[in-house]
Amino acid sequence: MKRVKAACITQTLHFLLKEDIGKEYAKKLVTEEVKRYKEQLDKNKTKYKILSEETQADGSVIIEIKKQYNTSPVGHYLD
Repeated sequence: MKRVKAACITQTLHFLLKEDIGKEYAKKLVTEEVKRYKEQLDKNKTKYKILSEETQADGSVIIEIKKQYNTSPVGHYLD
């Protein structure tokens, strides 16, 4: 029998601007979406560590994140 001792997933997320609206408003929406994403992680009590967060020239945001996989223990992954 096997058991998961620790598990994490690393993701690179690209929050893109919507193209059918004004650029400044689209940038604001992306900022709000990133904030909601982080709040949702906290609300769900998902353990995570943001490795990098970069705002691109066009206003989109790229986040590299290491986070808890399902409800598995994270072990030393988020130290």
